[in-house]
Formats: sequence, structure tokens, C-alpha cells
Amino acid sequence: MSEEIKKFKVTIDGQTTEVEPGTTILNAARQIGGKSVPPAMCYYSKLENSGGRCRTCLVEVSKGSEADPRPMPKLVASCRTTVMDGMEVKNLTSEKTQEARKAVTEFLLLNHPLDCPICDQAGECHLQDLGYEHGLQQTRNDFEKNTYDADDLGPNIKLNMNRCILCARCVLVANQLTNKREHGILFRGEHAEISTYLNKALDNDFIGNVIDVCPVGALTDRTARFASRVWFTKPVDATCTCSKCSGKAVLWMKGDEIVRVTARKDQYGEVEEFICNECRFEKKDVKHWNIEGPRHISRHSVISLNHYQKPEEMVVKALENETAKEISAEDEQHNA
Repeated sequence: MSEEIKKFKVTIDGQTTEVEPGTTILNAARQIGGKSVPPAMCYYSKLENSGGRCRTCLVEVSKGSEADPRPMPKLVASCRTTVMDGMEVKNLTSEKTQEARKAVTEFLLLNHPLDCPICDQAGECHLQDLGYEHGLQQTRNDFEKNTYDADDLGPNIKLNMNRCILCARCVLVANQLTNKREHGILFRGEHAEISTYLNKALDNDFIGNVIDVCPVGALTDRTARFASRVWFTKPVDATCTCSKCSGKAVLWMKGDEIVRVTARKDQYGEVEEFICNECRFEKKDVKHWNIEGPRHISRHSVISLNHYQKPEEMVVKALENETAKEISAEDEQHNA
């Protein structure tokens, strides 16, 4: 009979949970849930060796463990730091963490263009969310930004290197999911960029997943490029018969037209099951799919503006502000 593994207690923003040894602070925070979960632009639980690049998940460890209660002298990357028994972590409650996150956001936006009005990722962009929460109204740097020409990485994928934050997710997914990798990170430092080998294109059966794992609009779907803003489309869960993948996907529809097809993602924007190129790029007709129903979208997302589906346990209030009152018919007649 195997011995039961002793779990570690970790406290994050005053909330305590028990996790198995070897669990990172970020995954412990995800177990707690809510706003105490640090943002992550490069970490991806489905990909080995991801994380540690973007530094947006920095947190303050105010108590190392029960055995050694000393605080860690510097902020640590929660996606790479494992918990210890009795560890206490500050995320939202730490001024140092919030200031560091603002600095990291400013750094990520140094060369990032103001492409949100034309970017296909707008409304789903993690960097957009980060910039809204922690970004400055204007830049403090007056220098010429790095610029690159848009590049077609094969018949279905477009690369806008101007928007890339070098999270390396696309490189990792190509390494671990596909039979061969035709692209990588070239050069170093401020000259680093994503590119393919000479005269090569991204064309294997599962390479389209680099679009889903990209947290910004650097890699986009050429078959759906500029077709529609994401908040004008209706996401529905659908399945199809496929010999290469599970066939479980999300159809983004505009009326009866399928604008694009993506894999299903969890609440942290990570793909649940990777899909093949045939399902993603070629099956754009409703007859290929068995539609299950509307996909639930968090009410905090811009996509939920049309309120496609609400969870059953959600209490719908007519007014969020308790001190306000609803406009009655008499009020409307008086105002008229």
C-alpha cells in the first residue's frame, strides 16, 4: 500500500489551499481562483518548459515556509516557483507586485504598435487586458520602434512580428505537437524575432494551433483575416467526424456563415483539445458540423456583449447599483 503524499498548505492573498508538492504558485492560485490568479502571457499548462519569459506573473513571497519563514528578497515568477509548506504569497495585496506588473506591461508595449483598431485579436488579446489594467496613458520613451513586414507563413497563417512579445508558445507547440518544426526564434536581445527556415512554410496537420496559443495578434488565421470583429460573431460549440483530431471546436458565426473555427479554451485561455488544420481552415460550411449550442462566455469579456448564454447559477439583477431605481412608465411619460 502506497503512502499518502503529504500536501503543502499555501496562502495567497489571505486564501489558503492545499496542493501537492511540486505545484507552482501560479497553479496553486488557479486552484483558489478569482482575482488572486496572476496573469500569464507565456506560461501554458499544456506545453512542457513553458513560462519564465514574460514576467507578468511576478508575485511577492512574504513567507517562504513554516521551516524558514523569511520572505524571499525579490519578486518571483509564479509560473516557475514551486510552493513550500506554509508559504504565504501576495499578489493583489502587494504594492511591489502591482508596480512591477506595470513596469513589465510598459516593457512589453515598448515596440508594440497601436494595432487594436485593426487587429483580429482585439477583444481576445491578453496584452490588451493587461494594458487596460496596468498600462500608462502615454509612453515615456521617444525612440523609433522596431518594425517588421507582415509575413505569410504558409497558405493559412499570417505573422505580424510587430505585435509579437516572444513568449515562444508557438515554437513550443510546434516542437511538442507536430512532427516537425519549421520556425523558431532568430537572433538575440532586442533583435530577436520569430521566423521560418529559408524557403519553408508552416504546413503540417496541426500547425494551425500556433494561432490559438498566441496571446496577442502576432499569428492570425488568413482564412478569417479582417472578416469580422469578434464581438459581432456568435461562438457555438460544435463537433464533427474527424480522423485526425477529436473534432471538438468552437464555430464563430455571423448569421449562418462560419467566420472562423478555433479550438475550445478554458477560463485561462488555454486550449482544451488541439484540433487539426482540416477542421480549422477547410470546414467552413455548417453542414460539416453538429452544433451543440451556444458557448458560455464570461460576462467580463467583450465577447459577452450580446449575452449568448448565462450559467444556470447566475443571478440576473436588473440593477447592479442598489441605490438606483428602475425607470417606471410614469417617469418615462414625465421625461417625454
